[in-house]
Amino acid sequence: MNNNDLTFEEALARLEVLVNRLEEGNLPLEESLELFAEGIKLTKQCSKHLEQAEKQISILLEGDNGQAVVREEEL
Repeated sequence: MNNNDLTFEEALARLEVLVNRLEEGNLPLEESLELFAEGIKLTKQCSKHLEQAEKQISILLEGDNGQAVVREEEL
């Protein structure tokens, strides 16, 4: 599976695995650099997922009468 096809949760889980492996500190430099590069890509993908989710979230606004009014943000 291509990392671009991962859900947010899958990308985050993979990122956690990479961080744990890098924190162990016993990897060759080449492998560390590859894992770091993959981690950067996953971080960007997670950020993209979060930005998309933010666009879909309902925004709560306080109405004139003090009641909460729900408004969908336009995509």
